[in-house]
Amino acid sequence: MRTAFIQQLIEEAKINDKIFLLIGDLGYNVVTPFAEQFPDRFINVGICEQNMVGIASGLAMNGYNVYIYSIGNFPTLRCIEQIRNDVCYYSGNVKVVSVGAGFAYGSSGVSHHATEDIGMMRTLPNMVVCSPSDPSEARIITHLSATYNGCMYIRLGKAGEKEVYSLPYTMTFGDLHCYQESKAHSAIIASGSILCDAINWVKRNNIDTAIYSLPFVKPINKEQLKVLATRHSNIIVLDEHQKSGGIASAILEQLADLYTEGQLKEFPKIHRIEIDDQFIYIAGDQQYLREFTHLTLTKSLFN
Repeated sequence: MRTAFIQQLIEEAKINDKIFLLIGDLGYNVVTPFAEQFPDRFINVGICEQNMVGIASGLAMNGYNVYIYSIGNFPTLRCIEQIRNDVCYYSGNVKVVSVGAGFAYGSSGVSHHATEDIGMMRTLPNMVVCSPSDPSEARIITHLSATYNGCMYIRLGKAGEKEVYSLPYTMTFGDLHCYQESKAHSAIIASGSILCDAINWVKRNNIDTAIYSLPFVKPINKEQLKVLATRHSNIIVLDEHQKSGGIASAILEQLADLYTEGQLKEFPKIHRIEIDDQFIYIAGDQQYLREFTHLTLTKSLFN
C-alpha cells in the first residue's frame, strides 16, 4: 500500500505544484522517486514528528497541500496535540499518513503497534479518517486527498499487500466498498489489510456472506450503511485496532443514530472482532499477532 500511495502521489504532484511531502527519516526506498522528481517539495524533517506537524501547518498556511509520512504511531499518537491545535483547529490542508497499520511492525513491540490511532484521530473535529484495504483503495484515496482542501488521516499497510479488487471502480468520501454481494443474513465489514484475511477465510470455508470494505471510517455514508443493515441482520466487523474507538464503534454510532431517527426498523446484531482492552506484550509478525489476539473469523459468527 505504501508503494501505491507514493506512486499515486507522484502522479498527483505532476499536475499539482502545491503538493508537498515531509517525512520523518524513514522509507528511503519508497519515497526516493518523489524526492528525486520534486526536490523543492520534499523535506526529510528527521526524527521529530511534532516539529514536522508544525512545519506542515506553516506550509499549508502558505497554500500547499502537505503530506506528513512516518511509521504507525509516530505521526499520530506522538504528536496528537500538534495535530489537534495546529492542523484540525483551522482545518489545515494537511494529510497525516501513517505506514504500518495495526501489527505491521509487530516484531518491534508495543511502541510500534498502531492499534489506537483510529480512535484518537476520528475524535478530532474536521479530520477525515481513511483506512484503505488494498493498493487500489490506497490509490483512490490518495487521488481524492490531492484535491481535498482540509485535514485527513490515511492509514496504510506496509507488508506488500495484494490487490483485492480486480476491476476499476470509483469511490467518493464516506463510501463503503462492496467486495462480494449476498442475500444471506450475514455481512462482513472489514477495514485495512485484514480484509484479505476475511476474504481468504470465507473462500476456504465456503461461507455465504456479503463482504464490505470500510475505506472511510469518518465520514461513513449513512445511506449505504442503512441499506447494508436493512439487508443483513448479522454483521461481523473485523478490525486490527482496539475495540474502544475502532471501526465497530464508528459503525455502531451511525446505526444508533439511524435507529433513533426511525430510519432502521430493526437493529442488526453486531459482532466486534477487534483487540480486547490490552497491550500485546509479545513480539511477532503481523499474522502471528492477529491470531494471538483472536482477530480471526469462526463459523459460529454466521449462525
